[in-house]
This record gives sequence, structure tokens and C-alpha cells, in this order.
Amino acid sequence: MKLSCLFLAVGVCASLVIPAPAQNPPDKARQVIDAAVAALGGDRFLNMQSRVASGRIYGFFHDQMSGEDVAKVYVEYLPAANGSGLRVRERELLGKKLDYSYLYLSDQGWDVTFRGARPISDEQWERYSRSTENDVLYILRTRLKEPGMQFDYIGSDVYLSRHVEVVDITDAKERTIRVYFDFNTKLPLRETYQWLDPVTRAHDDAETDYDKYRDAGGGVMWPFTIELHRNGYKAFQMFADKVEVNPPLPKGIFDLPSGVKVLKKEN
Repeated sequence: MKLSCLFLAVGVCASLVIPAPAQNPPDKARQVIDAAVAALGGDRFLNMQSRVASGRIYGFFHDQMSGEDVAKVYVEYLPAANGSGLRVRERELLGKKLDYSYLYLSDQGWDVTFRGARPISDEQWERYSRSTENDVLYILRTRLKEPGMQFDYIGSDVYLSRHVEVVDITDAKERTIRVYFDFNTKLPLRETYQWLDPVTRAHDDAETDYDKYRDAGGGVMWPFTIELHRNGYKAFQMFADKVEVNPPLPKGIFDLPSGVKVLKKEN
């Protein structure tokens, strides 16, 4: 079964948050954010140009494992664009022979197999772009200086026996993610957010947990374990064996194969 980080929309677990005391300074939220960026590597994290992760990924349906695969994921960060689109492109090679893949550019995605390259559906692209834009590591690396970004300190809490500080990050489109930062390491441990399903008009919940941070090169810290939930059910896990920051990237890794047959987009 093909698995992909495309399905990174996840579910939320409710948690009681202790309100921030009145004496907290108004810039408390930004202090937590700045401490997190410093813990992730500071300027080295902010200037990270590429990343390669390899390991195993697992998919779940209602907490039951529905598939597993070997994966190697190439990521390149892009400079700020004048128009819309993600500031990242990604190639996910899957399978023991890494012989099929997903290719995500700033504004479209492709499913690439020996049969050819097929544009992913609008629903799949929406899911991928939503999960990317709401990824706290992507936000901290790429989106902090966007116009309209707001940071609100919610308070202290205990999550999985760890003291955390909780901050809401809201962008200009009024999309909010709640992030739990480890009080001691300052690193992000968990994020939650909601979105409105355009078809059912119901609110879906998403949750991501980050763990096993290690130095991925040059002092940049990165989680080697990522677990995702949607509406309370486990949906995805990745266990990385290796993560490299700013490695040489294979030529053409973000291009469609030369002469590939372009297939019709599925609805």
C-alpha cells in the first residue's frame, strides 16, 4: 500500500490548559517562540536550505495499522514568493526499491509510478498544503515574518508528564494552531488545529506529536519520530533512521522523470 506524508491531517486530544497569569508580560508568547527557534538551531535552523530523512512510515485507519513502507524524503526550502504557494518542495520516494514517489511543488503535486505521472486530486493537494502550512516546524522556519502573524501565550500545562508552555499561533487568514513547547528543552512537542471540511461542513481536528529530537547536522535539531492523529484516531507515524540538513541533493530530484507519460488527473 502506498503511504505518503500527503495524509498528514491529524486529530486532536483534548488537554486542560492552565490560563496564563495576569502578570505575564505581553511579549511572553514571542519569548517562547524565540526560545524555540534558538533551541532548534537559531540562524542555522532559519537558514536551513534542504533536508533528507530516511526511515519507515506507517498508516492507520481507526488506530489499526493499514500499511507500512520504506521512505526517503527530500525537502528543499524556497525563497519568499510574491504570489501564493508553498515555500517548499518535496519528493517522497517509497518502497523497498524506492521505485515510486510523490512529488510536491509549491502549487501542485504528482503521483509518480512506472505507469507515468498523475496529478494528485484537488482534495489530496488541499490536505497536503494544509498540513504543511500548519506544521509548526515549517512555520518557525518559514512563516514567522508573514504579515498578520499573531502569537498568544495561553499558559502552562503538563503533557505526558512534561512541563510545557502553550502558545497559539494565528495567521492573517485567522487559522490558529496551538503549540506545546517543552519548558526545559524549549522544543515543540505537540501541535493541534482545526479546519472546516468543505464537503461535510464539519470541523475536523488535527494533532501532531514530535519526539526523539537529535542533531541532524550543523547544530539543527530535528524530531526523528512524528505521530499524527485525525479526529482522535492515529493516522500516521514516521520513524526516521537518519536525517541530514543541507546535504547535496540529487540532480533533478524535484523534476518529473524525462519523457514520463502524463496521466489524467483523478477526481
